[in-house]
Amino acid sequence: MTGTVSPHPVIVVGSGPTGLLLAGDLAAAGVPVTLVERRPRKISNLSRAFGVHARTLEQLDARGLADELIATGSTITRLRLFRRLSLDLGTLPSRFPFLLITPQYEVERLLERRARELGVEFRYESEVVGLRQDGDGVDLDVRGTDGTVVTHRAAYVVGTDGHRSAVREALGLPFPGASVIKSLILADVRLAERPDSVLTVNGAGDAFAMIASFGDGWYRVMGWNRENEVPDDAPLELDEVKEITRRALGTDYGMHDARWLSRFHSDERQVPRYRVGRVLLAGDAAHIHSPAGGQGMNTGLQDAANLGWKLAAVVQGRASDGFLDTYEAERHPVGKAVLRSSGGLVRLARAHNPALRAVRALVSAFANAVRPVRTKALAQISGIGYTYPAPRGAHRLVGTRVPDAALESGRLYEALRGGRFVLVTPRTSAEPYGSRTDRENLPAVRHWADGNRTSLLVRPDGYVAWAAEDADAATIEKGLTFQFS
Repeated sequence: MTGTVSPHPVIVVGSGPTGLLLAGDLAAAGVPVTLVERRPRKISNLSRAFGVHARTLEQLDARGLADELIATGSTITRLRLFRRLSLDLGTLPSRFPFLLITPQYEVERLLERRARELGVEFRYESEVVGLRQDGDGVDLDVRGTDGTVVTHRAAYVVGTDGHRSAVREALGLPFPGASVIKSLILADVRLAERPDSVLTVNGAGDAFAMIASFGDGWYRVMGWNRENEVPDDAPLELDEVKEITRRALGTDYGMHDARWLSRFHSDERQVPRYRVGRVLLAGDAAHIHSPAGGQGMNTGLQDAANLGWKLAAVVQGRASDGFLDTYEAERHPVGKAVLRSSGGLVRLARAHNPALRAVRALVSAFANAVRPVRTKALAQISGIGYTYPAPRGAHRLVGTRVPDAALESGRLYEALRGGRFVLVTPRTSAEPYGSRTDRENLPAVRHWADGNRTSLLVRPDGYVAWAAEDADAATIEKGLTFQFS
């Protein structure tokens, strides 16, 4: 083992979507960051996620990446569940009223490019083998390809290193939960016949299958056969994928030329704490869900969007260390809710006895008939419906997501691309800062394009930090203190 080195104030472990977004946000805020990855440098085209929901696209829009990502895939505006239940994504109050079908590697490609352009230092083929912390920082033991272990010193470490997180294990945190589906199959294939829609999903008897088009001639197939639940390392041949698909969908669409075949099991787990001292967890290192609803990668990216600006503020001395507790307070309940909703969907999808099928039919009929139920389901699946706790007596908008809106100059999510708080006030409002000269440390000021009389202090992640109606300059100045409360 060699001596301790201190490359940067923050080390992010894991270069999946969550780690890449977080590292890029820290670098954009001026915080030097090192990203440690166990694997060689390579963006795999064999990743599991393929759906990007509206709230994630809004976050990517705030980083100037959404439109480019949309160009890589196809969109769908309607989700069908259990044959009977139909959810119309086109009704979402978002600039992105759809589900984007694009492989995870396209998300990673854009986020890695952004991180590199912003100066993130990447260390590939570097495995975390130990971790210790004290009141001033964290020592992270990292082993390279030659077997040498180097200890890196950082003010904070964030584990975004997946469901087998070395950071979580080094902390000694449990990862309670259970396997929901013991044997799922995945494949990337070409098809002789083109399905009618971008996303084809159905279940029949003991089989379930889904086919999603990547838009480039390749299709992702996911399936499950209750009669053949085997270990993850059991051999998988294309013939088995075809059989499951035929049983569930009635055809295999002339499936051929598989470039990837894999088995995996689906777990539901969540760590009890997202923060232990100077070490934090995000993404699959903190929570894993069933694939139902396609919320796993999206939830991790929302974790990163919540944590990045907070960690930057603490590192740069603009907020106290205790401010980081709000990350767990806000994101742990969301992770728990996603576990509950995705788990409920997969249990209903797997229903095989008459009683459970009757419940599924009743749930579908009720959701189809009652608009508020559909609206809530859409808000949860898309991610736009989650809110964060607000202080007692706060304005009703505090803690809620802010939809994109037209400003006198541009759009709100374009204004958020600076990574700062944005203060949005009525067009007739007076200049809130007067003669202050430290404006670079204050929220950017924008005005509504219409007659909106609400003043909003919008956090860098697009949630309301403070709000008031018909506020004067003194009230607004007082509201600015809510930045790090």
